[in-house]
Amino acid sequence: MTSPKDNNSDQESQRHDPDFPGLDDEDDHSLFSALEPTSSHFLARLRGYFLTGLIIVGPVAITIYVVWWFINLVDGWVKPLIPNSYLPENFLPFNVPGVGLIFGIVGLMLIGALAANLFGRTIVSYGVILLDRMPVVRGVYRLLKQIFTTVFSKQGTSFKRVGLIEFPRRGLYVIVFVSGDPPGEIREKLGGDELMSVFMPNAPNPTTGFVMFMPAKDVILLDMAIDDGAKLVISAGLVAPKQSKLKQLAEEAKKMSASNEAIPPKDVPPTKEETAA
Repeated sequence: MTSPKDNNSDQESQRHDPDFPGLDDEDDHSLFSALEPTSSHFLARLRGYFLTGLIIVGPVAITIYVVWWFINLVDGWVKPLIPNSYLPENFLPFNVPGVGLIFGIVGLMLIGALAANLFGRTIVSYGVILLDRMPVVRGVYRLLKQIFTTVFSKQGTSFKRVGLIEFPRRGLYVIVFVSGDPPGEIREKLGGDELMSVFMPNAPNPTTGFVMFMPAKDVILLDMAIDDGAKLVISAGLVAPKQSKLKQLAEEAKKMSASNEAIPPKDVPPTKEETAA
């Protein structure tokens, strides 16, 4: 005979056992428990089952739709550039989706391999010179090149940490992404304390926001991942990461600000009027 305590301990060990994947997924368990109907009424249970099915099927269906739309979009761009003799529709009685995407990926790889040698770099440099001589196209090309280099290049920079700052007043905190040190001219003009470049996104659209240069001591760095911080902003605070400690960090920030206010200011030499008095 096994006691209930033994059963609970076995279930707990299975939850953390790697041979039982999915048992430690707290999000799924919390989801199903939240949708569990509190009433035994038949309509309430039907409503709970409907919401559970909607939450399970909805993301899958939308993901499939977005992927299918992207494949058709790339096929519409690339397929007209492919000779008809290479299209599988000439050999098969049905349409094969994704052919343009495959050819596009292979074409990008070939262009990257071509640009890796001296001959390819020469051609690319002549193309860049030609684009730089066009008044309107020049600005668009430089902007897009900088964005693509930052996002996809291994040498490009990206957000380093997630942090909190007090905004729009003391006692209120918002999520910011630390991008690094400000440019040298800004550091020279402002001087004083050590500065930090941060980006404060707007919820639920994180592509818009404010770029701020502020003292590093006013930024509370978090252990949260960049993706978790983006999810928190996009969901307007509804999807919190598992390691979320915003409330605790906010309380610690209040204590730090209170302790900084309690520190007496440094000795300042008296002015001429005070000396004369």
